[in-house]
Amino acid sequence: MNLNYWLILLLSICVVACQNDESTQKSDKMANEQEQKALDKTPAYLRIPLSGLDTIDPGLTFDTASIELIEQLFVGLTSFDHKNYQVIPELATSYTTAENGTVYRFTMRQDAKWTNGEAITAHDVVWAIKRNLAPDLKSPYAYTLYVLQNAEAINAGEKSADELGVKALDDYTVEFTLTNPMAYFPSLVGIWTYRPLPRKAIEQHGENWTQPGNIQTSGSYRLTKWEKNRVLVLSKNQHYYGASAVQIPEIYYYFVPESSLGLAMYEGNELDILGQQFLQIPLSDILRIKNDPKLRLESHIEPQFCTESYFLSLHDAPTDNLLVRKAIAAAIDKQLIVDFVLKGHQAAYTFTRPPIFGSVDPSENMGIRFNPKQAKLWLAEAGYPEGKNFPKLTLKHNVSEIHGEVAKAIKIILKHNLNIEVEISELEFDPYMEAIKQPHKPNLFRYGWCADYPDAHNWLYDVFHPKNSEQLVGWKNAEFQEAIEKAAMILDQDERARLYHRAEQLLVQDDVVIIPMYFSTAHYLVKPRVKNWYNMAMGGQQIRNWSLTK
Repeated sequence: MNLNYWLILLLSICVVACQNDESTQKSDKMANEQEQKALDKTPAYLRIPLSGLDTIDPGLTFDTASIELIEQLFVGLTSFDHKNYQVIPELATSYTTAENGTVYRFTMRQDAKWTNGEAITAHDVVWAIKRNLAPDLKSPYAYTLYVLQNAEAINAGEKSADELGVKALDDYTVEFTLTNPMAYFPSLVGIWTYRPLPRKAIEQHGENWTQPGNIQTSGSYRLTKWEKNRVLVLSKNQHYYGASAVQIPEIYYYFVPESSLGLAMYEGNELDILGQQFLQIPLSDILRIKNDPKLRLESHIEPQFCTESYFLSLHDAPTDNLLVRKAIAAAIDKQLIVDFVLKGHQAAYTFTRPPIFGSVDPSENMGIRFNPKQAKLWLAEAGYPEGKNFPKLTLKHNVSEIHGEVAKAIKIILKHNLNIEVEISELEFDPYMEAIKQPHKPNLFRYGWCADYPDAHNWLYDVFHPKNSEQLVGWKNAEFQEAIEKAAMILDQDERARLYHRAEQLLVQDDVVIIPMYFSTAHYLVKPRVKNWYNMAMGGQQIRNWSLTK
């Protein structure tokens, strides 16, 4: 790698991070005075930003903001220990399996109540699942229920909800009958599509059931105010079975349209937390935060169970050629991008994010590693020595400061290492998702995936099964399909891990269907007054376990 390459790359992709921040400096005396005034006015509630919110209906949610709110408002049968992500009881006190793992019976606690004081029962669980499978609802996560007997046919309108593999054996025992044995089911049953819902409120108020005054919730908080695009307020739910341990009386979620505004509000003591699902910290301010004597003490870097990748079009030239895909993958210096563009995260070479069950340990060196010499050899073998006559690659991403900077870095790196041109385009999120679902796609398109539950099934099966997923790349590999289908149906965890290992190898190394870029880390700023704070690497945050001091 020559000196010119380094100079061009650093000047091109690090200009934002290297901006002079002298204009933002203030004298220590002035800063301390302003900080003390702000602290004197700090309220007794938690202040959090959100960029937007589509719904708090567990049957309709799909975005991180909605998932965050649902975690505070609705409880599931199971949850996860934040230290090791092992399944722990929530509404369920215990569960048993029968029929070789195709039947699960959960015994529910009897002190759980809705915010109106009525008991939460197994009947609420059954009703919620049937409601979320109703074809008219068009639940975006209905597929997470397809493990239940007849669920997919019910969602397609081909069978009656009465034939669903879930029933209440009594008021506090719910039984699930699965299509196949599934070792990961206790993890799956904790996500939002399985959480009990207040039938009376939904039937009475219809689409307006989630409005303050109408909604009944089961979690540690209840909804008391919702001014669209301004603020949403949650108050401690006195009927929550663990209410005595909930220390924060209220949570104010402020809708903040821009990360730069969110950072200004945080520094002005108007917010207690900033980062990740709570409005990402501007990339251009990362260096300043690291060098700021106060902010760096409030900065936290935490793992996030998400992987950022570039998917490859397998049916459009030139990426329909395996050698071309290998060359592109080997030419991209991911570590350089992580270090100089992202100022964080972890370079990724596999898709399933460690330490999720079924993931591959990075020490195994699976995947295509950075090797520009080998990349040139593969490109020449594909018929493009030194990049001659190579058609322009198309790269598309959804609008984002971070995604834009990474795309620019890829463009520069591929030009330098392979002498190929890349044409970058970007779209807003909804049009972008529509574009990458079309038969003809960009040669490379950005795709991020975050865990719903900590098992490789959620990554390899739910994203790449040729029939039972969106399969955006149109990839069919019989060995891969057999491996993930078998892993879904057996209880032997060692054998499941072996099958996922091989499936991962086929995906990222043998067929090079995708180019994993980095495993996400969450960069937070957290005020010192927020005590017992910790980050959940997936799902919503467990604010019920946090506290505040003056």
